[in-house]
Amino acid sequence: MKRFVVLVLILLGTAKIFAQQSFLDNQKMFPKVGEAYREKEELLKKEFEKKGLTYPAKYMFVRSFKLDSEMEIWVKNNVSDTFRLFKSYRVCTLSGKMGPKRKEGDRQVPEGFYYINDFNPNSSYHLSLGINYPNFSDRILSDPKKPGGEIYIHGNCITVGCIPLTDEFIDEVYILAVNAKNAGQDFIPVHVFPVKFGNIRSMDYLGTVTLTDNSSQQFWVELKTAYDYFERHHRLPIVLVDDKGKYIM
Repeated sequence: MKRFVVLVLILLGTAKIFAQQSFLDNQKMFPKVGEAYREKEELLKKEFEKKGLTYPAKYMFVRSFKLDSEMEIWVKNNVSDTFRLFKSYRVCTLSGKMGPKRKEGDRQVPEGFYYINDFNPNSSYHLSLGINYPNFSDRILSDPKKPGGEIYIHGNCITVGCIPLTDEFIDEVYILAVNAKNAGQDFIPVHVFPVKFGNIRSMDYLGTVTLTDNSSQQFWVELKTAYDYFERHHRLPIVLVDDKGKYIM
């Protein structure tokens, strides 16, 4: 009986320790995350300082551009602040073509408005951050039985529909995301666009592309409306989805 009581007390004590651990502390217990912090945190602090930003950022926003192979990280520290660009990262490679993901196995990178919903410190692709594809719009417009899933921002520089970075870059992005979540940002927004709408050459290319359902221009106008709003205000637009899956602001 005494042994049983002791075991229960040990388990309760262990559970209490884990309950008191912050998300940051828990993540650092994983080897790849701990190593990323040791190798990258001081560098990130210096880059933040150089740009007049406060480290760690409490709020983070991710924008990714497929054709331009670029991913931007925007940050701020107060709800009332506007976002400021911290850094742009090169996306290693692109799977599929312009246009949204509509079914499992189409190799498409999604386009639309998402948020980070998973932190995987033991990823086969070094480190990875999941996004919530399919979102409400995707569920309406994509294959109802097999829309696909498991879309990540990850390392290893390979992809079959995700957003791949080098291991060095995902280390930094992962750290920034962990810091933001640890500060209380449960929903880190991720906007994925076919092109950087401010890039004339990219826009010219997009004008030559049509989707199989002939809805390309309307879909991309919806995305561009949100892109333009953020460009003007550096604040996140409020994006809703109607009963037909259309994005509305």
